[in-house]
Amino acid sequence: MKGTLMRVSKTWTISLPPGMEREATQAAKQERRTKSELVREALRVYLATRQWQSLQRSVSIRARQKGITTEADVENLIDKLRG
Repeated sequence: MKGTLMRVSKTWTISLPPGMEREATQAAKQERRTKSELVREALRVYLATRQWQSLQRSVSIRARQKGITTEADVENLIDKLRG
């Protein structure tokens, strides 16, 4: 396929409840953005939040394994390391 450009993005078909569709359309118009841009931003925020929550769970488990269970434990550890 020499000379043919490959599509970089993928197309999804989604369904929304009528109220959510109206709000999303209105938000896109008010912000002068496409609905696709609005959905991409929402998905970026969602995925970043999931990644952050996963990291928090992982660190929390490791902290508990080391006996760090309160904010005071964290502060004491920091003081010890700085001291």
